[in-house]
Amino acid sequence: MDALARAAEWFIGLFQQGGETFVGQVTGILPTLIVLITFVNSIVKLVGEEKVQRLAQKATGNIFARYIILPVLAVFFLTNPMCYTFGKFLDEKYKPAFYDAAVSFVHPITGLFPHANPAELFVYLGITEGLRQLGYSLGGIAIRYFIVGLIVIFIRGIVTEIITARMMKRRYQAESSK
Repeated sequence: MDALARAAEWFIGLFQQGGETFVGQVTGILPTLIVLITFVNSIVKLVGEEKVQRLAQKATGNIFARYIILPVLAVFFLTNPMCYTFGKFLDEKYKPAFYDAAVSFVHPITGLFPHANPAELFVYLGITEGLRQLGYSLGGIAIRYFIVGLIVIFIRGIVTEIITARMMKRRYQAESSK
């Protein structure tokens, strides 16, 4: 009987913990995200969605801008998870690759700009604590992490763009044959 009681307590405790996490997000990150989304949408409305769309299309015509500059600016200024909204200004064919690049950059930016992804700071700090105990400089690891991140997001953007183009072509061919 004790084992059943412990199992029931564990089971309900699981949902209580989930509820506490949910409340933490409702009082923590969700209000910030709502205000940030409102701010960005207000700026877009003030400037004009057509102008922003044209500017974004011109800016993202260059593959380096699309998979390095735009993800870095999005992650730096809007932080994780709001940074993904920058993708709404890209052509449909580039959205998956932009998302892949942006989501891959929310970790490497943390060493130099912890505000961009504070939820992942514990990973970076864990790594740097080990390096610090070994006597290594932490500035160097932050710079290297950032540079490697830039290289990785560029490669991921290109690879995902190629995969997306192939999948879209197959879908178009399948729809055309019907």
